[in-house]
Amino acid sequence: MLLATGSIAEHFTWVDWAVVFGYLIFTTLLGGALAGKQATIRDFFLGGRKLPWYAVSGSIIATEISAVTFVGVPAIVFGAGGNFTYLQLGLFGSILARIIIGYIFVPAYYRREIYSPYDYMANELGNRVRTVTTCLFTLGSMLAQGARVYLTALITDLIIGQPLFGTLAEYTGTDTMTWSIFLIGFVAVVWTLMGGITTVIWTDVILFLVFFFGAFTALGFVIARLPGDMWESIRYMFAVGYEAKDGGIWGKFTFFDWDISPTKQFTMWTAAIASTWAGLGSYGTDQLMTQRMFCCKGSRQARIAIISSSAGQIITTTMLFVGVGLYAFYCTWPLTGETAELVNRKIDRIFPIFIIQELPWGITGLLIAAIFAAAISSLDSILAALSQTTMTAFYLPWRNRYRSRHHDNAVNPDLEDKKVVFISRIFVVFWALVLCFMAHVADAASGKFPEILNLALSMAGYTVGALLAGFMLAFFRLNIDDRGFVWSAPLSVFVVFAIVWHDPWAHIVCWAGSSASSRSPSS
Repeated sequence: MLLATGSIAEHFTWVDWAVVFGYLIFTTLLGGALAGKQATIRDFFLGGRKLPWYAVSGSIIATEISAVTFVGVPAIVFGAGGNFTYLQLGLFGSILARIIIGYIFVPAYYRREIYSPYDYMANELGNRVRTVTTCLFTLGSMLAQGARVYLTALITDLIIGQPLFGTLAEYTGTDTMTWSIFLIGFVAVVWTLMGGITTVIWTDVILFLVFFFGAFTALGFVIARLPGDMWESIRYMFAVGYEAKDGGIWGKFTFFDWDISPTKQFTMWTAAIASTWAGLGSYGTDQLMTQRMFCCKGSRQARIAIISSSAGQIITTTMLFVGVGLYAFYCTWPLTGETAELVNRKIDRIFPIFIIQELPWGITGLLIAAIFAAAISSLDSILAALSQTTMTAFYLPWRNRYRSRHHDNAVNPDLEDKKVVFISRIFVVFWALVLCFMAHVADAASGKFPEILNLALSMAGYTVGALLAGFMLAFFRLNIDDRGFVWSAPLSVFVVFAIVWHDPWAHIVCWAGSSASSRSPSS
């Protein structure tokens, strides 16, 4: 049961709707204007290798800060025992991983023009490595991103599902969740088809700015709703947060956790070891993130882009303070009735409920636009990545073999480029349908089999070790071929799966892998 229709309609005014749709229209028009002509596959998937580093950096930040993260980070602090220890993963493990990638991975990738890390591995180890790594990436993305489409659609449905789709769902005999998933998928496809990775990156830049502004706006309004003037409200928030000793010695503001227990998620050891290692795999070998680095003008710009994307931790930190503010606010005015029941069932709902019930019109629309656009950003990014890897690993090799067998060498280059771009667009639509279907599967399975949802969310962590191993084998040039990797990479995924599900505490490691790049803290 979601919030009552009347409750949403009361707080979500026509001004908020105008802000949401105005944002989507403005972003679509601007993204299309900046996309340019997509004449070749190089334009469609690499942006012609002419995108500025600051755009790439903003896109990386927008991709890693998903809608679920934007909503889930405040819930981490708000919940019982919550504190700032989550930030250790970003300020230590994530930043260290980006520095290593900038100075080691990026120069290796820019030795020749490639489209993905899997092309680099294929050049050094053989084409079968590209096939295996692409399959691992596809498997992890299909399950994990499908589950995240479901979770972001769940947030969208909670906020605007009933007022926007209630009549349509009743007329068609479906539910509002189905239409929320469809809306996210439809807009993501439009943005991706419009200009390929160039549109994806520039729309992500706009989203980054909205995130940045929205995070500080949310914090400002949370503080404004506390007792007293601004400085009294800030002191009140810090006092209430500090007195919450279930969060640690500094209450909600406890940051360092040196506990060596492997059952705890947010410790310095998790940040220094698991988060750093997983960050190397996620930022350095996961095509969802690395595709952006290949769009820069050169290795120096790509290095600046990946390292400067550490600035995204400012948004994460701000949202943690939002969580403290929410805790202070609801300590003063506790939740009651239906809203209390909703939050007790799922703590991640606390921030959307605050947005709906407490923020003024216009600001509510801005934050909802940010959450909704984040869902689209996560989806259009993975659509571009999946389309590119499918094209490079499967379609183009098949196409070359077909032309060789039929001695078809008299091909017009311009016509061939147009055909390849057209096929790329078909792959975008195909993967959108697959991920929306997987979101429906996650929706159906979440109630009866919650462990399946956890498995899907952590799938990127299951495959990241094999992908990182492939890069290391290629980078160190050990004079080996691809036979060992073809067998060992899939085997490593099964080994990780067996360890995790035999010893549940080991799930922490896979969770860190999936959370290192744009992953939900509730994963």
